[in-house]
Amino acid sequence: MNEQTRNTGQDDAVTVIGLGPMGRAMTRTLLTTGRPITVWNRTAARADGVVAEGATLAATPREALEASGLVILSLTDYRAMYDILGSATGSLAGRTLVNLSSDTPERTREAAAWAAGHGAAFLTGGVMAPAPMVGTEASYVYYSGPGEVMDSRRAALAPLGTPRYLGDDPGLAQMMYQAQLAVFLTTLSALMHATAMLGTAGMKAEETLPELLSAADTISDILRAGDERPGAALDAGEHPGDLSTVTMMGATADHIVETSTSLGLDLALPLAVQAHYRRAIEDGHGSDNWTRIIDTIRTPH
Repeated sequence: MNEQTRNTGQDDAVTVIGLGPMGRAMTRTLLTTGRPITVWNRTAARADGVVAEGATLAATPREALEASGLVILSLTDYRAMYDILGSATGSLAGRTLVNLSSDTPERTREAAAWAAGHGAAFLTGGVMAPAPMVGTEASYVYYSGPGEVMDSRRAALAPLGTPRYLGDDPGLAQMMYQAQLAVFLTTLSALMHATAMLGTAGMKAEETLPELLSAADTISDILRAGDERPGAALDAGEHPGDLSTVTMMGATADHIVETSTSLGLDLALPLAVQAHYRRAIEDGHGSDNWTRIIDTIRTPH
């Protein structure tokens, strides 16, 4: 940790800027550590609950920055960081900004350079848990940025969830976060599509969703079955089609599109899935394992 940070005299304190559900959950978790916690939010009333529990409400972003050596941002996107801190850049020097907001990896790298230009250290983070699970054993957080900064702030950040450090590139944590959300959001859409499909037959969501969730739970086990090193074959460019082929999975994708069409459902999701298999077949990979669709994703037409 640099001398400038130590000289703030408030290295044990933490500031949280942004008090949506996630920001409030993080604040409550940090309050249990006994550290001085300062908060700021555009709508000050959102701080009422955490202030009643022991946090200190800053009147301005500048006051919030100056209260702590470690500043955690939980905002809508990175543009909000500039909007909020743009008038207080003179108070950034010597502090560590940990931005846990969602945005693109490239904007994250630009933000890291912006922070460094004002004398602040910068870590990117992605919280892989919903607000109610922050601080529990199930919570973990991806981080990237300078290794020495991560080392110096690990103990203070650990209460939020197990830190998983990915490397120096500030865009890495954001990349992993977006990749995880790609799986999560696509799964949510698939669950709703399937529920809507079954609903056309008069089946209630209360009856069908538990079945669909059970199916989703088994996907990881299915993909890991007989594979001690998931992903190794992909890295080696190997797609053995001894268990499931692009052609077989593509036929299933066709059936889902046909069924959804006949039921009058939105086709955006099933058509997207179908397109991956159709192109792989067109490219001559019908006998390969379904994982071959990664080529169509890597090099879209």
